[in-house]
Amino acid sequence: MGFFRRHQGRASYDLFSNYSHYLPGFGGMLGLFALFFLGSLLGSLVSGLFVMLMGPSEAVSQYSMLIAYPVSFIPPLLYASAQSRRNEYFETGYALDSSNFGVRGGFSMAVIVSVATLAAAFVCEPLSAALPDMPEYLEKALEMVVDGPLWVSLLSVSVFAPLFEEWLCRGLVLRGLMKHMNPTGAICVSAAFFAILHMNPWQALPAFILGLLFGYVYYRTGSLKLTMLMHCVNNTFSVLVSKVPAFEEAETFMDILSPWAYAGIYIACVLMLASALILITGITVKDRKMGGCDEVAPMSID
Repeated sequence: MGFFRRHQGRASYDLFSNYSHYLPGFGGMLGLFALFFLGSLLGSLVSGLFVMLMGPSEAVSQYSMLIAYPVSFIPPLLYASAQSRRNEYFETGYALDSSNFGVRGGFSMAVIVSVATLAAAFVCEPLSAALPDMPEYLEKALEMVVDGPLWVSLLSVSVFAPLFEEWLCRGLVLRGLMKHMNPTGAICVSAAFFAILHMNPWQALPAFILGLLFGYVYYRTGSLKLTMLMHCVNNTFSVLVSKVPAFEEAETFMDILSPWAYAGIYIACVLMLASALILITGITVKDRKMGGCDEVAPMSID
């Protein structure tokens, strides 16, 4: 069957539908993390070979990241697809991407969650600022991601990261955990998984907080498109801000804004985030356990 499948008389060729019948529990989540770690080693190997073939240079190193990052997700992608195919004739599945937007519709929800994402990122900034200074080696590694050509940075953090990380952390892990535990626990555990995936506390702390927000939106709407958008908005904003000359020496907005201006923006962000959460909470979920995810019936055997 591969990626070409026929589901209840309808042809299907897309990334999402091939995983509807795989709902990993806690053990499955750990297995996916192990496969991601294996993929990261494979990606590093492929990246190293690319650098050797092309010759070491800063540009080649930046381009090699575009190869290594997607490779990291190949093992969990293949495993999850195989597991879903094994279950699809016998078990009810749940779609990775649904459109439970309530009365407001997709465009309005896209605006609401985008505002919520930027507000949440600003609100959690003091927590990140409270961490000790980042090690020099890690700081240089992260700078390499954003200091290269803009199109490389945006492709890496605004396209690849939202696509692959949301597929794994919300589409597979959170959706699976919701099947096996209560929604609050599933959202918290999946946010922790998302944070650990970043492999360092300086990224993990904001990732955990944003992961809670992404997870809640996914639970209410079932929409992976929305969480990918939120992820894209956050990462794109970070990249663009890093290109602003005022941030060359500044670590946070606290370093470039007056205390009164910072406090005013902070309060405004708290209010915007609270308002967005109220609107998101107003969406009626289809199922208390699985939230807004559409049920997918087992495939019929013709």
